[in-house]
Amino acid sequence: MKLVVIGSGYVGLTTGTCLALFGNSVVCVDSDESRVETLRKGEVPFYEPSLSDMMKRNMAENRLFFTACMAEALSGAEACFICVGTPSATDGGADLTYVERASRDIANALKANTKPDPQNTEPMLVVVKSTVPVGANAKVKKWIDEELGGSGVEFVMASNPEFLREGSAVRDFTEPDRVVIGADSEAARERMTAIYSYTEPEKLIFMDIPSAEMTKYAANAMLATRVSFMNEMANICERVGANVDSLRKAMALDSRIGGKFLYAGCGYGGSCFPKDVRALRDFAGAAGYDSLILTAVDEVNVRQKKILYEKLSACFAEDGGLEGKVIALWGLAFKPKTSDTREAPALTLIQSLLDARARVQAHDPRAIDETRHALGERQGLLYTHDPYDAANGADALVVVTEWDVYRQLDFERVGKLMKSRLIVDGRNLYSLLEMKKAGFRYHSIGRTAV
Repeated sequence: MKLVVIGSGYVGLTTGTCLALFGNSVVCVDSDESRVETLRKGEVPFYEPSLSDMMKRNMAENRLFFTACMAEALSGAEACFICVGTPSATDGGADLTYVERASRDIANALKANTKPDPQNTEPMLVVVKSTVPVGANAKVKKWIDEELGGSGVEFVMASNPEFLREGSAVRDFTEPDRVVIGADSEAARERMTAIYSYTEPEKLIFMDIPSAEMTKYAANAMLATRVSFMNEMANICERVGANVDSLRKAMALDSRIGGKFLYAGCGYGGSCFPKDVRALRDFAGAAGYDSLILTAVDEVNVRQKKILYEKLSACFAEDGGLEGKVIALWGLAFKPKTSDTREAPALTLIQSLLDARARVQAHDPRAIDETRHALGERQGLLYTHDPYDAANGADALVVVTEWDVYRQLDFERVGKLMKSRLIVDGRNLYSLLEMKKAGFRYHSIGRTAV
C-alpha cells in the first residue's frame, strides 16, 4: 500500500518507518522544510533505539520518502495518518492547531489531485493518530468537509491512538500489546485491518471513534495515577520510618495490583503523561465533570518534581545554603533510552539551583543538546560528556534519570572526585547498604537516609 504520514516528529517518524518495514511505500510529510532535508540525509533529529538504522534501511530500499508537499504525497495514496503534535494549551487542554492545519491541507491536496487513479478507486482513509480529546475526530471531519466544499471527493475516518513508549517505540509498534481502532464505516475498518495485518487479529480492538479517543487518555491517566500514588506513599514512608521498596515488593505480588509503574521517584515527565492528564481533566470539565483524581495526580507530580531541590536545601541548611555550591547532576532526559527533556524533573531542578546561585555540572548520555535548547546557555550551568567529570569538585551529586551507565560506576573514584560525599538519589538507583559501605551521606525517595 501507499501510505502517508503527516508529521515527522517522534510518533510520525516511528509510524512511517515501521509501516515501511512491512513493505508499504510510505511518504512522511512535514511543513518544516529544514527537517525534511535533515531526514532525507538519513539523520534522525532525536534519539530512539534502532530507529535510525531502520529508517536508513527503508530509505535505501526505496520504501520511505520525505517531502514538504502534501499534494505530492497524497497522490495515489490509500490512507494518511495525522501524527502532528497536540501540545498543552494555556488552559491545560489540548491545542489542536496543528491537527486543524493538517486536516485542511489534506482536503486541499485531495481537491488538487482531481485526476482519478485507476489503481485506487476507494475513498481516502484519514487516520488520526495524534493524541486528541474526545470529539476531535469529528472536528477533523468537519474541517476537511469545509475545505472540500461539496467537491464530491470522498473520504472515511478512523481513530488509531498511539501507545508508543519512548525508548521502546519501534518494538511497541511492530509487536504491540493491542491496536485500538475507532472506525466510522466498514470501509475504514477493512482498510485498517489490512494495514495492521502484520499483527495477530485478536490484538485489533475495534470500537466507535469517541471510545478510541478516550482509551488513549484513560490508559495514560491510569499509569500516571500509579506513579503519583507511589510517590505519595514514598513521602509518607520517609516520615514514618518505612521503606517504600519493601512496600512496592509486597504490593506487586498482589495479583489485583501487579508490579508495573510502582517505582517511587522524583516525578514523571515527557510528552504524554503531563499533558494527557491535564487534557483529560480539561475536557471532562468542559463536559460538566470535575475530576478530583486527575487534579490530584497532576498536583502531586508538580510537587514531586521539587523534592530533590528540597532535599538538597535541607542538606546545606546549616552550611550557608546552596549559594556557591557545586551540584553534580546525572540525567537530563525525563527517562532513560530517550533524548526527550519535555517536562523532565531535571529541568525543574536545574532552574531552582540556578535561582539559588548554585553551580550545576550536568551529564546525560543523550539529552545534552535538547537541554541546551530548552534552557539556553545559562551562567553557572556546565555540561560534561563523562559522569566522573560532572562529579569533579561537587558538593553534592544528584541522580535524576536512571540510565544504565550510572548503575555500577566506581564510587570510590566518585567520592575522591567530590568535595563532599553527598548523594541525593531521585530514582532509588542504589542500595542503602551499598552507599553506607562506600561512605556516602545518601538521601533517596521513600527510604531512610544514610
